[in-house]
Amino acid sequence: MKLTENAVRVLEKRYLAKDENGNVIETPELMFRRVAKTVAMADKDYVDEKELLAIEERFYNLMTQLYFLPNSPTLMNAGRPLGQLSACFVLPIEDSMEGIFDSVKNAALIHKSGGGTGFSFSRLRSKGSSVNSTGGVASGPVSFMKVFNSATEAVKQGGTRRGANMGILRVDHPDILEFITCKQNNEDITNFNISVGITEAFMKAVEEGRDYDLIEPKAKKKSGKLNAREVFNMMVEMAWKNGEPGIIFLDRLNRDNITPELGEIESTNPCGEQPLLPYEACNLGSINLSLMLKETDKGLEVDFDKLKEVVHESVHFLDNVIDVNKYPLPEIDQMTRGTRKIGLGVMGWADMLLKLGIPYNSDEAITLAEEVMGFIRKEARQKSMELAKIKGVFPYYDKSIYKDKKIKIRNATTTTIAPTGTLSIIAGVSSGIEPLFAISFIKNVMDNDELVETNPIFKEIAKQREFYSDELMKTIAKKGGVNDIEEIPEDIRKIFVTAHDISPEWHVKMQAAFQKHTDNAVSKTVNLRHDATLEDVREVFLTAYKLGCKGVTIYRDGSRDSQVLNIGKVKGKDENEHDSKGRFKISPRPRPDITNGFTEKVRIGCGNLYITVNYDDEGICEVFTNTGRAGGCPSQSEATARLVSIALRSGIDAESIIEQLKGIRCPSTIRQRDMKVLSCPDAIGRLIEKVMNHQNGNGNEINGNKGNSITASAQKNSPLSGSSEISVGKTEKRNHHDEHLCPECGEPVEHEGGCVTCRSCGYSKCG
Repeated sequence: MKLTENAVRVLEKRYLAKDENGNVIETPELMFRRVAKTVAMADKDYVDEKELLAIEERFYNLMTQLYFLPNSPTLMNAGRPLGQLSACFVLPIEDSMEGIFDSVKNAALIHKSGGGTGFSFSRLRSKGSSVNSTGGVASGPVSFMKVFNSATEAVKQGGTRRGANMGILRVDHPDILEFITCKQNNEDITNFNISVGITEAFMKAVEEGRDYDLIEPKAKKKSGKLNAREVFNMMVEMAWKNGEPGIIFLDRLNRDNITPELGEIESTNPCGEQPLLPYEACNLGSINLSLMLKETDKGLEVDFDKLKEVVHESVHFLDNVIDVNKYPLPEIDQMTRGTRKIGLGVMGWADMLLKLGIPYNSDEAITLAEEVMGFIRKEARQKSMELAKIKGVFPYYDKSIYKDKKIKIRNATTTTIAPTGTLSIIAGVSSGIEPLFAISFIKNVMDNDELVETNPIFKEIAKQREFYSDELMKTIAKKGGVNDIEEIPEDIRKIFVTAHDISPEWHVKMQAAFQKHTDNAVSKTVNLRHDATLEDVREVFLTAYKLGCKGVTIYRDGSRDSQVLNIGKVKGKDENEHDSKGRFKISPRPRPDITNGFTEKVRIGCGNLYITVNYDDEGICEVFTNTGRAGGCPSQSEATARLVSIALRSGIDAESIIEQLKGIRCPSTIRQRDMKVLSCPDAIGRLIEKVMNHQNGNGNEINGNKGNSITASAQKNSPLSGSSEISVGKTEKRNHHDEHLCPECGEPVEHEGGCVTCRSCGYSKCG
């Protein structure tokens, strides 16, 4: 097998069988043999033993030659006790306490087995509406999302994967505004991707700038109106700020619902590419397009004969998975076997284009995308019809649109474009239909050495064209791309574009090209540069709608508090920006990992107040307060501290803050005239002033103790001393990692389909 060092490392860490002590007891070849043997067994009642062995061998070669790989749970669990082989599930959430917590339990079972779950919260009654059974009021969809989020956090998926969810709310739900903004704090609902379920009627109202009706789901009655354009703009602004919510076009999902008699499609899997009915699961797999090429007199061309052969074997493989799968719930078993949906997709698309010398952002690439995906869908359906002649149509065929068309087919759907995450690492190719994230990047290794990793196709061409050098690769790594590096030939710069070199329009055009020939949906992230505007995001959403996409997800570089990218200068919240109306605004820089600071105990009119003022190399950056057991007003003092901290990290002059706080009087303090301070704000202002004076006068030392020594008591003659008690210490931000680096190996991660993936160790997380 031609596995890269990275692929072997990921397989050993996350896929290969281990003994009770965690030692790897399987080789990659044995893993693929285990999977091939298990999946081939679905044919045992249809062929003789010789043919069964031949099928197993074909499946084994399909995977070991890296022509095709099934989704991760199949590789992990086939032929092993767990036996759960699907990645995607959708569960219903009924509007009752029993229904909600049944879904929490079922989601936990799915996460434990290695799958991800999608939910629509649209059936839940709105916040504040009456609950007849108890006489109380409902807490609303967002509050229950937090319950699901907490349950997910507690479940480790089979020791290899952390649970992931999709949360969807219809745009006409009364709580839609709360939902749109529910992830503006990145510490909330961390195990969910969220998308707004948009209707055609809503989009028409957006275009016309008029109001639309909100519908209370329980009563099915109008409960108010909102201006469609204002709601759409709020989605745009939140997506610009931190990448969520995405949008899903519900009417389009149901337009292509193969079995409308079974119900309405309300949700998708966590990355948005697989719309499913409640209790449905889907088995996904991807063809490695970078290997579907052949040499001709004219150079490299797509090898459609080879692609046809691989498509047919892959459809056979995925259909077999349905039969050998051990589903986590009987309802899922029944629905999934009933519709027999499979999702064959692709990976290595960017690599195919590079080998063919076609720029990703070109009409030629769009035309080829439609040709290749159109061919894959045609051949996938052809193979499914061949299987139907041998094994029969899917059980719910009589409830499907195929019945009237008189098309006998084995699988309700056959194609899906999924993010390939760790699968593309195993195959050593680009992920899904995404462009390259970077041409070259710097990887930190032992002893603080830097190892430059370069795209192998680029490296080979650079050596052939004789412009390769280690120094040049480092330069590319620092810039992230080759766009403005003059020493690289112009034709090469044109072809080797990265995600940030490509305009938003081309990202969406590529997604739409694949969607045109995909039964289900397409997972793709429109990765935007940090300087992308609100108008850019709005255009992405509108273009996705106009070009026929079923949904879209964006991520603007550096838009989260801890950003998910590491190309060139890390741009984040410390930079000045403009709001949606073009007005200048200031965003606070992220809270630093390590700070030095002082804590002071102050007696106030209603008890004791403990104040901590911290600083880093850039100056005073935060204030914390805590009240003693005697009481006080903790909410007001905490609010003051938070606002002061934001102001300090936004660059507001500390002296201006001190001037505003000092002298504020509190009635309880006025009544006790022996107090040294006038109020909580006054005490905060005075300590900030002391710390500022200390910094200006004595650097980082206080009476011989370094500023980062832990709780070293201050002497009475300290410039900070008075009647209060003071300690000086070092504060480290706990449980934090920069989100642009992998928390497991420290290498860069990529943003895709609402998730992050590390291409070094295979770590991934959604939400």
